[in-house]
Order: sequence, then C-alpha cells, then structure tokens
Amino acid sequence: MSKIGLVIDEGADFTPELIEQHQIEVVNFKMDWPDLDNLPGENTFQKMRELEKRGIKSFGKTSQPSPKAFLDAYKKQLESFENIICFTITSKLSGTYNSAVQAKSLLGPETEKVFVVDSLSASCAEGLLVLKAIELIETGKGIEEIVKELEKNVSGIHLYVLISDPKWLEASGRISHGVASGMRRIQKMGIRPMLGVKKGLVKVIGIKGKAKDLPAALFDQLKRKTEKERKKGKKLRVAITHGDNLEDAQRLKEMIEKEFQEIEISFINLIDNVLGILVGSDALALAWMEV
Repeated sequence: MSKIGLVIDEGADFTPELIEQHQIEVVNFKMDWPDLDNLPGENTFQKMRELEKRGIKSFGKTSQPSPKAFLDAYKKQLESFENIICFTITSKLSGTYNSAVQAKSLLGPETEKVFVVDSLSASCAEGLLVLKAIELIETGKGIEEIVKELEKNVSGIHLYVLISDPKWLEASGRISHGVASGMRRIQKMGIRPMLGVKKGLVKVIGIKGKAKDLPAALFDQLKRKTEKERKKGKKLRVAITHGDNLEDAQRLKEMIEKEFQEIEISFINLIDNVLGILVGSDALALAWMEV
C-alpha cells in the first residue's frame, strides 16, 4: 500500500493526464443552470457563448460538493493509500473546505488518516499547490511535515486573471451595471482590472494598462512580478488556465518559454465552473510559485 494519496476538488483545474498519472480522486462541484442542458458545446464556456447567441438571459449557480462526495473519495483512496491529503478551493469563495472537513469527521477511526488543506486560492493556483504536494511526497517525507510545508507555501502562490468582458460578473451580481459599464469603457483604451487572490478572496488586485492583448498583458505581469526571484536564480513553476481560449493560452506559454528558461510550465487547462461562470469565456489565468 502506498503511503500518501490525494483528493482534490474540481477547482484545482488539473488535467486528466495529471489526475491519472498520480492516481488522484477528484470531487466535482454542483452546477445549477438548466438553460445550458440542451445547448451544444463541449464545455460550459462554449454553452455560455451559445446562450448569448440565442439571446437567452440567465445565469447559473454553483454549490460545494456534499460531505458524502468527499467521504466517498476518502474511502476509495484509503483502499490504496495509508494517508490522504485533500485540497480545496479557497474557503472564502466556497463552502467546499467545510464539506471536506465534515467528511473527514465521518470516517470514524480513520479520521486521523486524512488531512484537509485550504488552498486559499483557485484554479491553476490551487493546482500548483497540489503539484508541490506531489513533489514533497516523492521525497519520502512524513505526511505531517508535508502538510506543514504546504501550508507555508500557500501565501507564495500568485494568481492573475484577465477577463474578456465583465458581463458574467455583472450577471452574477458580483458587480453592478455601472461598474461593468465603466470596465467596458476603460477596456476600449487597453486598460483592464487584474483579478487575483488576496487573503483567500478573489478580487480586483490592480489595474493593468496596455492590456488589449490578454497573453501579452499576463506575460508582462509575470515578467515584472518575478524579476526579483529570477535575478536571484530562483526556479519558478507556472500553470495556465482559460475560458475555452486555448489559442491565447498556448500563445502565453510560447512567450514564457521563449523568454525564460528558468520557468517551468506545468499544465494548461480549462478554468473550472466555480470561477468560470464568473469570469466567462475567453478569460485567461496564470499562476506562479517558486519551485
């Protein structure tokens, strides 16, 4: 029996290849958006575009997985692993962390075998924390030591998100019509709000100029924010997620690889539904941390 297995929520945006390679159990969010059910599209973002094309005005809601969903995942992993580390999207955005903790309490004698880590982040930033766990597990360290190190790493993971249009943030009620209109006006001038995570909250963390081109703007953000680490010779790890905007995600990847040999790009994948229905199609996200 292997020592440490992983359970993650859908918000880590891990690729199917990484999930299979590392025998990870994934717990999915619930999404309530009946208008999407019969629309064509391979993912939520494509269905959202179709919704707009047909002039259907509606907005979906997501909710955290039930404790039972996590409990089932724990039991399955405990058949193959001695201990489990579970990762959740930030507890400030979703009740997923609470569900994971409740499920742990239902395990009876096996409760002490499960450790739940609040990533205090989302999307590819949560994914980078999971990759760090895999790296630490491979060193052979004990689970308590690994969890402590992971908790120290949480504040060192940075997430930047640029959106194409604020309409879905407006539709969700997260911003007013006036704020959305203001965002559209400044976007015409190449200025966009930069979303990110601060103290576990997904919020506007700055204003980005020269941001008509999303990949170029995120590349510039990465270049400026990592200058100190790169000058010290630090190795960095990056992950990229997108709202069905693979072309821009690939272009951002190519820009980074061309410029920085010291930056490893770990994965590219779609943004999950929890964040995705807020940022909308064509959004682009990038996370980085020291290796």
